[in-house]
Amino acid sequence: MEDQNCTATVIMNALSTLTPPQLSDLIHSVSSLHHLHRRRLSSLLSSPNLFSLTLHHLHSLSLHRKSLLIARHLLLTLTHLIRFMQTKTAPPSYAVTTLKLRDLDAVLLLLLLCELRQHHPTALETPHGKWRVALCEYVSDSMLTLSGIGVSNSEVLIKYIEVVTKCRRFVNVMGCDGGGGKEGREIATSAAVVVALPSVEVSGSGKECVICKEEMREGRDVCELPCEHLFHWLCILLWLRKRNTCPCCRHRLPTDDVIGEIQRLWEVLIKIGGGDPSKFSA
Repeated sequence: MEDQNCTATVIMNALSTLTPPQLSDLIHSVSSLHHLHRRRLSSLLSSPNLFSLTLHHLHSLSLHRKSLLIARHLLLTLTHLIRFMQTKTAPPSYAVTTLKLRDLDAVLLLLLLCELRQHHPTALETPHGKWRVALCEYVSDSMLTLSGIGVSNSEVLIKYIEVVTKCRRFVNVMGCDGGGGKEGREIATSAAVVVALPSVEVSGSGKECVICKEEMREGRDVCELPCEHLFHWLCILLWLRKRNTCPCCRHRLPTDDVIGEIQRLWEVLIKIGGGDPSKFSA
């Protein structure tokens, strides 16, 4: 419960920085995402063949792969939110192609199965062929919600926060560190980000590269990180091959590691809300 409260607090603190029109824009964007997921769930539950194929796909995945699948789903959701929070304008529409439909269906079904098990622990202690019926009975009282009809803006936002909370808890409990996202472990910076780093000319003398401790000569080209700290190109390239933090201020750069990116974006969200990342561990 403490982790759930922490997650909700972080998101609500970030949302509190928005003006009413901005919050309305975000709700509209989140609503589109919500309705997409509801429609996919409706299709799953109404089609025995699609349900069977999706369930078979889930059973073929190892526990680690299931964790990564939900982590990717969480990463896409956080990316969508952070883009909005940083620009305060409507983010790009959530594209179905960001996750293959088969994977999206698998994530939604897995989350629904976990929800059913939480509320009715014995509901899934039946042959797999009866699971669809059990799920249909579980959601029968909220079919209008599943079809996206009659859902208020506040309910959409609450559901959004619940999904983020559920995904974070699932990933944390299952220990999905992906071979790099584990706290305290070094993660390489994304290659695409490294290639895009700008080259700037050193102005003035006496500036030192904190990696090699040697002077950066005036007029020479050096690398500038997003935090505006400067380094010799060779020094910082070797550094970023192993780490995604600035040697000076520990500013985090994007990484190709799923869990590493979730942690980075989570810290960004905390800072937007005016919090201290050290007090809101993932």
